Amino acid sequence: MDDKPESQPAPEPSSDPTRREMFTIGNVLALPAMLGAAQQAQAAGPLQPGPQIYQSIGVEPVINCRGTFTIIGASVELPEVRAAMDAAARYYVQLDELAGAVGRRLAELTGAEWGMVSSGCAAALKHVTAACVAGGNPEKLLRIPDLSGMEKVEVVTPRWSRTAYDHAIRNIGVRIIHVETAEEMERALSHRTAMIYLMAGGASMSGPLSLENVARIAKPHNIPILVDAAAEVLTIPNVHLQRGATVVAYSGGKAIRGPQCAGLLLGRKDILMSAWQASSPHHGPGRDNKVGREETLGMLAAVEAWVKRDHKAEWTKWLGYLDTISKRLTAIPGISADVREPRGLSNRSPALVVTWDPAKLHITGEEVAEEVARSKPRIALGASPTTIDITAWMMQPGDDRVVADRLHAILAAKRSPKPAPAPPAANLTGRWDVHLEFFSSTSRHTLTLEQSGNRIQGTHQGDYSTRDVWGSIEGNRIKLRSVERVPGDMIVFTFTGTLEGDAISGPVFMGEYLNAKFTAKRHVYPEQWSSIVVPGGPPLAN
Repeated sequence: MDDKPESQPAPEPSSDPTRREMFTIGNVLALPAMLGAAQQAQAAGPLQPGPQIYQSIGVEPVINCRGTFTIIGASVELPEVRAAMDAAARYYVQLDELAGAVGRRLAELTGAEWGMVSSGCAAALKHVTAACVAGGNPEKLLRIPDLSGMEKVEVVTPRWSRTAYDHAIRNIGVRIIHVETAEEMERALSHRTAMIYLMAGGASMSGPLSLENVARIAKPHNIPILVDAAAEVLTIPNVHLQRGATVVAYSGGKAIRGPQCAGLLLGRKDILMSAWQASSPHHGPGRDNKVGREETLGMLAAVEAWVKRDHKAEWTKWLGYLDTISKRLTAIPGISADVREPRGLSNRSPALVVTWDPAKLHITGEEVAEEVARSKPRIALGASPTTIDITAWMMQPGDDRVVADRLHAILAAKRSPKPAPAPPAANLTGRWDVHLEFFSSTSRHTLTLEQSGNRIQGTHQGDYSTRDVWGSIEGNRIKLRSVERVPGDMIVFTFTGTLEGDAISGPVFMGEYLNAKFTAKRHVYPEQWSSIVVPGGPPLAN
């Protein structure tokens, strides 16, 4: 096959998971993985490169039926990528010359004006923001993140584009202004606006703040638009640039299957040259985001391979994996399975949704996902109370049979109905003073609880906000959960403790933010009490 870019039509708007939604789901994924980590640890020894490289140091690998989540390694690099990286590592090269040659080649392959390789998609967002703030002026670049006296100090984004990934943008020191409507967008743009940031997919495809409409609003102001398409497949010609984006950013280690620590930027050359200036090896705010010659050529090799890959054959292969699993599991009475084939670009993979009635099989989807996360062979799955989701595109040959046998053994097992919860050992209603121990600091929180039977609800006052908390008590075992939400981010606190007297203690699971310890004690109010005299008017003296 020749190396001409493969033309791919623009997608229709769809309800497929966006990067933001997948990030939220990803927090759920992190919990069983962390819960199982200690039990998975084996006797560590010297590193032994080869098929057992991870096991040699006490780490059990995971079969990826989840997707391109960074926390489990995202994707497996293509053979062409590994070959290019190995060859690149054997020689020295001047990195500015390399960036120029790769930029031109990426432009030839994709039809974009220019290309750039970064140390990941988040780094790509950071470099473009720095480029739009400093404009290629190194005196401004070296002042970042102190933007005092600078003109371009704001980034405007729709509220639905706020995610955990915009930390990379905020690291430059800009002020984020999020808007809800096209009218608000128009009012927010000014001479202070460095750029507009959009998350690809979802609302960027249609509606008042679609990319086309935002481009129309931005054009009179000459304000660049950065589109974050991290988890998307690469379209050639590029759908986002066609619709009005100035620059589009991809994760190199997701759908494109390049180096895990690489990102891909495509778009306007002047901005990408300024972004390269803001990137390592140059000194400044991007020096901490180093991309080596190996990743640079590995990313180029991935794009070279992308335009030659038989994407239809890959899709057929993935469907075959799911068919193997589906046939095995639907042989169990009460199990049904359906294949979901997304139409959008983000997380574009067929997935098998396996459904059953937990009241009949006496196990939930979440419990299945937990079991396969904690014991060998380890499998990463999506789950809800009544389903498990198996995403195909990151599975390796042979994984389908292993997964089918593992899940069949679990779902076909005979189980007794779950016993009723043990009666509570105490009533936790009231205020509890919580001492939290993080890795290198401590904090004081407050739980205010109301209990009805085994159920608990109330509030959790953290360091900066108060939010709802809910959970249960069975005997002297307590489980509580709260969610701290700020624009673009969330932290799930899952307290699991044992009640002893007037104290509860145990671990706190915080998803991707790992674990902490807590001790909660009933609040002791002062014993001193006196009547309150209400004055009849203003005080006559202090």
